Amino acid sequence: MLNEFGNQMLSIVLVICFIVLTISVFLLLVRAIIGPSNADRAVAIDTIGVNMMAITGLVAIQLATDKLNDVVLLVGILLYIGTIAIAKFIEKGVVIDRNNH
Repeated sequence: MLNEFGNQMLSIVLVICFIVLTISVFLLLVRAIIGPSNADRAVAIDTIGVNMMAITGLVAIQLATDKLNDVVLLVGILLYIGTIAIAKFIEKGVVIDRNNH
């Protein structure tokens, strides 16, 4: 009986987490589109990526598998590289500097 109750509570908590993350991603999309500055847009896009990692983790918990851990790590690495590129673009105006002077 306790195992059945635990599974039911886990399902309820997962649904609540999915709903909160969905609302968060929607609000971040609004901030990314109408953000007053490019820095606000960059932070919103970065946070959307973190929410994607969280959603992937929740899907892994829901499916009771560890096969999605690599996906979470891959999204994290790509998110880091993208954040660095956006920060460099905001600072210098280019991502890849071709002048080797």
